[in-house]
Amino acid sequence: MYMEGDEGHDERGSREEWTLLFWTSLAVIVPVIITLWCSTQRSKRKTHMKDFFRKSKHGWHYTDLFNKPTYCCVCSQHILQGAFCDCCGLCADEPCLRRADRSLPCKEIMAPARPDGAPEHRWVRGNVPLASYCAVCKQQCGTQPKLCDFRCVWCQTTVHDDCMASLADAEHCDLGEFRSLIIPPHYLYHVNKLRRRHPDEYSKVFDLSELTPPKALQLCTLLPPGSVRVLVCGGDGTVGWVLDAIDTMKLKGQDQFIPRVTILPLGTGNDLSNTLGWGSGYAGEIPVEQVLRNVLDAEVVKMDRWKVQVASKGLYFRKPKVLSMNNYFSVGPDALMALNFHTHREKTPSFFSSRIINKAVYFLYGTKDCLVQECKDLDKRIELELDGERVALPSLEGIIVCNIGYWGGGCRLWEGMGDEPCPPTRLDDGLLEVVGVFGSFHCAQIQVKLANPVRLGQAHTVRLVLKSSRMPMQVDGEPWAQGPCTITITHKTQVLMLYHSAEQTDDDDDDESSHKQAQITA
Repeated sequence: MYMEGDEGHDERGSREEWTLLFWTSLAVIVPVIITLWCSTQRSKRKTHMKDFFRKSKHGWHYTDLFNKPTYCCVCSQHILQGAFCDCCGLCADEPCLRRADRSLPCKEIMAPARPDGAPEHRWVRGNVPLASYCAVCKQQCGTQPKLCDFRCVWCQTTVHDDCMASLADAEHCDLGEFRSLIIPPHYLYHVNKLRRRHPDEYSKVFDLSELTPPKALQLCTLLPPGSVRVLVCGGDGTVGWVLDAIDTMKLKGQDQFIPRVTILPLGTGNDLSNTLGWGSGYAGEIPVEQVLRNVLDAEVVKMDRWKVQVASKGLYFRKPKVLSMNNYFSVGPDALMALNFHTHREKTPSFFSSRIINKAVYFLYGTKDCLVQECKDLDKRIELELDGERVALPSLEGIIVCNIGYWGGGCRLWEGMGDEPCPPTRLDDGLLEVVGVFGSFHCAQIQVKLANPVRLGQAHTVRLVLKSSRMPMQVDGEPWAQGPCTITITHKTQVLMLYHSAEQTDDDDDDESSHKQAQITA
């Protein structure tokens, strides 16, 4: 039986379903459109800003959110997003950015001196560091919720607005606590003028993403011999890049200008940094001022560098592949993990932006190799010679040749669990430590001090012959797959590094003094 009421009810139900579907679709689509539009606008703005920043004499960096109360140096208004100069500390919101760039010059890295030869203060108003105190009245600065007070970008002196007139010798700047780490602008100007270099050649700070280390290190030749310390902010690969540039200086006969090198560890493993006492990683937990104090107090030590020659079998007319080694060379499971990690990082570099994520990926590849064992029977495929003497190999999956104390992101490989006597190691003894591992699981046991490596010996020269198949290899974290070949590791040179003895780099405090003695002293 047909009923008119049922038809009306069905129509209302249908309209309600369509209405619900419409609003649900709208609720999903509108945020997506807004997000895409905002992303497009942000991308355009970043492209525009990047071009503007490139042409500016300031070291501008754009941020969507300042991490502390910040005020625009132009309009004095509170800002949440805008840009700051990492060279002079100037801050500006986006509408005032161009005006700030024109009217408020950055500090000059290279400038003529005053008639009396003394440097001048370079004052920037507002946004003084937290817990800073006035040089005149000794009261805290920057406590008012507005743009107030001054800071010298050279000596870091802070002064209240009202106290500025009372500051004794307000024009003269002594460059502050870190004067021995600062190149006075008048000195660089004078030397640059004498040598007739391009006037803008050293007008900015050096960024290795834009300038190669050999070019940057030529600044050392303008400074008094033996006075330069270089702080490398990056991982072990970046440090190796800089040390290769120092080798280039030696080839040019610039030995007297060679700097001492220290490290701020920003990489994944940071084994060289750990060995030299600078820790396994840096995430801002130590103030920059303390980092600089540590650099000033650090001890100069020598470190061996090694040459790795890889001569592929059958390619007699091709020059051997030559690499520099600071940390270690390996063939086997740890090189396989590095190779897998490197391959995937090149495909999706944005995913590998965190040290924690990187270590997690390494763990996953190590777990996979425990099951697959791609490097088993290495002892049947490779021959090892230490100082010309053949070494009988047990049933191994990997061989590691170490120059430094740490390996695998914080493990003291040669020492192992520390329950067995072993020959001491040093950074400058001209010897390499050679160990074997039974697989990825054995590597993991060594890292948590549940097993010892197979100590194969120490040598001045190491020679490995890969007789068959392809095997993963790495030098200082740079991996590749290698076919049959002969690998020869010989001493290359020594470099001056800075050792920080006060920083604990391991949970076991009792081992620290003995570890330093093994690494540094005779």
